[in-house]
Amino acid sequence: MKVHFANSAWVSAAERLILRGGGWHSVRLRVRYGLILHPQAGPVLVDTGYTPESVTGEGRGWMLRLYGAVLRPELNATEQVLTVLQRFGLAPGDVRAVIVSHFHADHISGLSLFPNARFIASGSAWARVKARTPRQNLRHGVFTELFPADFEARLDGLSMKRRIDTRGGVPGGADLFGDGSVVAVDLPGHADGQFGLLFAGLERPLLYAVDAQWLLAALDPKRAPGFPSSLIAEDVAVIGPTCETLRRFQAAGGQVMLCHDPAMTQYDLTAHELAAGAG
Repeated sequence: MKVHFANSAWVSAAERLILRGGGWHSVRLRVRYGLILHPQAGPVLVDTGYTPESVTGEGRGWMLRLYGAVLRPELNATEQVLTVLQRFGLAPGDVRAVIVSHFHADHISGLSLFPNARFIASGSAWARVKARTPRQNLRHGVFTELFPADFEARLDGLSMKRRIDTRGGVPGGADLFGDGSVVAVDLPGHADGQFGLLFAGLERPLLYAVDAQWLLAALDPKRAPGFPSSLIAEDVAVIGPTCETLRRFQAAGGQVMLCHDPAMTQYDLTAHELAAGAG
């Protein structure tokens, strides 16, 4: 199994807003998505990052347009999801599944691009999306217009997956492919139904913790941001315990990776890899 991550866009924020004690200078954040090449499950995406469908698409509703105007994501053309798939010799129809870590726009923007994919996501979170009005969903940062019309028909809820135990201080989770290689681990706080991915079979275990924080430095409880970033959290009270889980994992020798941290990791595609077709 191979795991790659790409950067779909950049979003800038004042460091002070995402790191306690930070300065007022702007930090250029990544908006990652992943590609898993699994020997049995085939090509599987981890979210989709930002795509033009949510940032510049003509058919966007006024709330999605306002969202884009406020955050002003800068699309990274060379690492858009379809471009990266092409570098790997893959077409949209080859993607068998998209793992949807949570339902914010920078994670589901491109779901409609993959007509043959199953969607692995929190079934309970999806049920709450359906039960809310569009205005209520907006308060949770969910733009229902970004979901494919047949999303539910293609949904594989986490509750249908076998639960297995894990190591490194991380609670057990859902075995996504039935072989223990990728485990969905609940990481509540940032968004309804958010889960991360534990890649336990790598030489050094990797936990992709998505949006548990924006910066790795903020996992330190003394550096975790407070107001006003807390205003957009689903459940502020459980962010601390979630970060404590990640610190335990790090202390046990594991590597934590976040969606938005700007530092390159060994799993991020480089310009050379993209030019060479990522081998």
